[in-house]
Amino acid sequence: MSTNFWELLHQRQDELTKSGRMVADYLIHHADEAQYLSISSLARECKVAEATVFRFCRALGFEGYHEMRIALAQANATASLINQQEPEPGTTTDKLCEHASALFITAINGTQSTLSPDAVDKAVDLLRAARQVFCLGQGGSMLLANDICARFSSLSNKFRTAGDSHLQLLSASLMTPEDVVLFVSYSGATRDMMETLRTAKASGAKIVLLTHYEDSPGAALADVVLLCGAQESPLDSGSIPIKVSVLYVAEVLLLRYMLDDPKQANDAQDRTSEAVAIKLL
Repeated sequence: MSTNFWELLHQRQDELTKSGRMVADYLIHHADEAQYLSISSLARECKVAEATVFRFCRALGFEGYHEMRIALAQANATASLINQQEPEPGTTTDKLCEHASALFITAINGTQSTLSPDAVDKAVDLLRAARQVFCLGQGGSMLLANDICARFSSLSNKFRTAGDSHLQLLSASLMTPEDVVLFVSYSGATRDMMETLRTAKASGAKIVLLTHYEDSPGAALADVVLLCGAQESPLDSGSIPIKVSVLYVAEVLLLRYMLDDPKQANDAQDRTSEAVAIKLL
C-alpha cells in the first residue's frame, strides 16, 4: 500500500464508526507514542475494544494492526514527527558516536525506570528453586536467550537452551512443575512463542517472560513479567540498543541470583574459571 497513512485517514474518516473515530483522534494527537503501542495498549488508551482497533485498520485498507502500525511509523518519519535528530549523510563520525551513545543511554534508562524490583525478586526465586531453567526465544531473541543462558551457566548447569521453535515445543511438552521457562520476546505476541508457553504451562512449568508489553498475550500466561522499557519503532526491528536493554535486565537477574547465595556463586565461578583457564605447560 503506497498511500500515506494520514492521506488514507483523511480519505476514509467519514466511513469510520464512532468508536473508530476515537481511535483516529488518538492517533492524530499521539502519533509518536502510538507507533510503539501493542494493539491491546492502543485499545486501552482509546477506551475501545481490540476488535474496534482491528476494524479501524481494515477500514483504512490494512490487512491488520501490524501493517497499519508500520504505515503509521513510515508516515511519521516522512513528516519528521519522529526521530528529528536522526543523522544525515555527511554527519561526522564524532556526531554518530554521540548519537549512538544517546540511543543506548535512553534504552537503559527507560528499562531501569520500568523494571520492577519485586518482579526481579520473584523471578530469581523461581530460577533458584527450579530443577531446570530453559532460556528460550525466537530469531534475534533466541540469540539473546542463548547469551543469558551462557552467563548463568557459570553458576549452575541447570540452565539450558532448546534450539529452534520445534525443539522448544518438544522441550516444553516434557517439562514438569519443577521447571522454569525464561522466555525473551520484545513483542510478547509471536505465534510460535505462544504455542511453546501454552505447552509449558500445561506441563506445569513456571514462566518468566522478558518483554516490552505487559498486556501482551505472552504476559497473560507468565508467572512473572520483566519489562524492558526501551521503545522500538516498527521501522527499526532488531535494534541493538533494544538488545542491550534486554541484557541489562538479564544482568540484574544474574546479580540478584548471585548475591542471594554468594558462597555458592563464588565457588561456582572459581570452578568454572579454573576449568576454562589457559594452562601453560
